[in-house]
Amino acid sequence: MPVTNTYKDQLGREVSIPYPPRRIISLVPSQTELLYDLGLNEEVIGITKFCIHPDEWFRTKTRIGGTKTLHLEQILALQPDLVIANKEENTKEQVEYLMQHVPVWVSDIWQLGDVRNMIRNIGEITGKSERADEIAGNILFGFKGLIDEVQQQEEDLLRTAYFIWREPWMVAGGGTFISIMMRHCGLENVFEDMPRYPEIALEQLRTADCELILLSSEPYPFKEKHIAELQAVRPDVRIELVDGEMFSWYGSRLLKSVPYFRELRERLKNTDRIPRSD
Repeated sequence: MPVTNTYKDQLGREVSIPYPPRRIISLVPSQTELLYDLGLNEEVIGITKFCIHPDEWFRTKTRIGGTKTLHLEQILALQPDLVIANKEENTKEQVEYLMQHVPVWVSDIWQLGDVRNMIRNIGEITGKSERADEIAGNILFGFKGLIDEVQQQEEDLLRTAYFIWREPWMVAGGGTFISIMMRHCGLENVFEDMPRYPEIALEQLRTADCELILLSSEPYPFKEKHIAELQAVRPDVRIELVDGEMFSWYGSRLLKSVPYFRELRERLKNTDRIPRSD
């Protein structure tokens, strides 16, 4: 007889899941990549159209819609024994619909501690605890070194605006995983006092106490041509294109974030400091 275990997800819900699950669907790109790195190639049967890593899964696995536009009946037809979702990236109504029919484990990521717990929990659920503990441990070890380096620097954190969208212009505000990653990278989010992902007028950027602007590669694919658009508003500020996955993907991709952040910090060392207005 198949064994069914009960686990708590990161919303505090108790979820009964067959052990180990044999038919897994992931609704979150960063967690899809984690499942691959855990060695669950046969078990994962469905992913979203935004789950671009690894490429071989993107090309061969069944796609079940977008993170916020799930094909619900297609998911149920695949008869998953585990669906892995995320509170922020997926739509509440769609996830709650799936909960009525199949086991759904939901992550809720705010900081590195949540990442550690998510990775270890998914490892336990899928029978891959040893590999999950290794990944989580390496992530935390890498970030501890980076955070120590940032804390040892004598200068203030670089005052930064991180753009995620255009038309309307949107930035990462406070209470976001991106904002936490910025601080670990030695950057102070100038929109930290605004909620989540606010729209801003370019006039707000003109008056912001800002010395660096980062344009993310996702969800909006900022390119070189967009630099000039914002440089016209803030000719005094350095503008850089950055890999958004390194700031916002909270699975095993974080293993690559630390060396990326170190390289970015080296590039930014030549940024001229703007005296604080206060």
